[in-house]
Amino acid sequence: MERRAMETLSENRSFGGCQGVYRHTSEATGTEMTFGLYQPPQAEFGKVPVLWFLSGLTCTHENAMTKAGAQAFAARHGIAVVFPDTSPRGEGVADDESFDMGQGAGFYVDATEGPWAEHFQMRTYVAEELPRLVVDRFPIEKNRQSITGHSMGGHGALTLAMTLEDRFASVSAFAPMAHTTQSEWGQRQLAAYLGDDPAAHAKADATLLMRDVGFNGPVLVDQGTQDQFLDKLKPEALAEAIASKRQQGTFRMQPGYDHSYFFVSSFIADHMAFHAEALLP
Repeated sequence: MERRAMETLSENRSFGGCQGVYRHTSEATGTEMTFGLYQPPQAEFGKVPVLWFLSGLTCTHENAMTKAGAQAFAARHGIAVVFPDTSPRGEGVADDESFDMGQGAGFYVDATEGPWAEHFQMRTYVAEELPRLVVDRFPIEKNRQSITGHSMGGHGALTLAMTLEDRFASVSAFAPMAHTTQSEWGQRQLAAYLGDDPAAHAKADATLLMRDVGFNGPVLVDQGTQDQFLDKLKPEALAEAIASKRQQGTFRMQPGYDHSYFFVSSFIADHMAFHAEALLP
């Protein structure tokens, strides 16, 4: 099969490894897509496991890549980290005047409704197309993957982990959108992207999935007690679901922390060590 073109936008030395930014044409979204990839120094000598970091509302590939502080710990553990974009972008791509829908707010679902369905195929992009590209082009172990995310990306990480059976060795989340079918951050967006199908909405709700199927592996969730969006995130619903499912997992309320990347960067070391334990021999 002929390799598809991929453009290198930048590559920078970082903690002995390489932080790259790349662009390619996506079949899933029908647009140009940009992603970040950190390769640890161990990747110079062979294939390494990979952690997917999904970002939140309004973010691009760049936010977590530059603010989370994952590279130092990825280098220490020998784990690659992929930072996808949060939505398709560009001229002709549907958008919304609000910040929580449209470009920058793909919710990691495959839209079925107009005008979103043409380009907003973010589940297929993140779950299928981008992994194939990364494994094909870089020294990444296909069978050693874990996933994490922040806010909307935490929702994406949890829902993908619970619906892609045996794909991920572990899943974690920072302040995830935990109960989208019952939240202002979810109800409007899922209705617009997926129509009125309750079953489709349920597959994009971490709490409902946890109650129904859970995850075949360890789960770590961190939530700040001073998060300004607690009413929209609904962490208590996910915590109750984890307990009722008797899920192998840890849910931590971190006193005084808000929703920002100051919160994420404060606990990224814990999350990287958590995933390393699941990914490494």
